[in-house]
Amino acid sequence: MPEQKIKDWPENERPRERLIKYGAESLSDAQLLAIILRTGSGEKGVLGLSMSLLDAFKTLRNIDAASISELSSIKGIGTAKIAQIKAAFELGKRLMGESSDGKPVFSSSYSIYSYFAPRFKNLKKEFFIGVLLDAKNRLIRECKVSEGTLTNSLIHPREAFKEAVKESAASVIFVHNHPSGDPTPSRDDITITERLKSAGDIIGISVLDHVIIGDGKYVSLKEKGVL
Repeated sequence: MPEQKIKDWPENERPRERLIKYGAESLSDAQLLAIILRTGSGEKGVLGLSMSLLDAFKTLRNIDAASISELSSIKGIGTAKIAQIKAAFELGKRLMGESSDGKPVFSSSYSIYSYFAPRFKNLKKEFFIGVLLDAKNRLIRECKVSEGTLTNSLIHPREAFKEAVKESAASVIFVHNHPSGDPTPSRDDITITERLKSAGDIIGISVLDHVIIGDGKYVSLKEKGVL
């Protein structure tokens, strides 16, 4: 028997109507997903489709992390619905990364990765970026420290901290990409990080992290224990 369509439900039980009347927080995960998906498939109503996603991936975090091919393996989830899901989750992440004044806040290595990964995608050479932060980890601005193959001799603390000193930054996070797609830190990456941390300690600007971005993944040298 085909699943009952949401339009046939009593009005006070429909997800969109409940959201408008009682607020988004009153809805379950499945109901919120149903609003994002908007329509069901030939065999399942939209709520049933939402529950299929939750049954398959167990948590919202797993749905967010799922690849396009993994999402499309769920019957009834096509490219349009995948785009809707990805867009909704991305908006949520961007909202979490904003302060009340609209400036990005970088409170984790993942927040750095999600902010910079789209910009580094498909680049053929390495870029080393300094992310200048205030005392609340809000972005002051970013600056390019170097461009090209990274070596210990190329990254000089004077250049790395010049703009941070000028902007009176409280801290800095360094970010660079590996065009190979593999974010595994090299010996030079580790040496550069240790050198920059020492320089930051001397001038009073904390180096919070050095994040290396690859193809769909990243490495935090803070999480690796280098910082």
